[in-house]
Amino acid sequence: MPLAPQRADVPVTIDESKCIDGCTLCVDMCPLDSLAIDEGTGKAYMHVDECWYCGPCAARCPTGAVTVNMPYLLR
Repeated sequence: MPLAPQRADVPVTIDESKCIDGCTLCVDMCPLDSLAIDEGTGKAYMHVDECWYCGPCAARCPTGAVTVNMPYLLR
């Protein structure tokens, strides 16, 4: 099943051009297991639309590929 390159309606987006193939740092940091690695591309993606907006996934990403889209009320 093909994945959309970017989804703006989910809390966490991954810039595939910056994501390192096979890196699992963001996936390992997520307390809800919301992120996963696509077997076809080796890139991370958000497979469950659930997020606590805690931010370790973005903070741990060495290339800045992960963005946590916090709702305005949480900022």
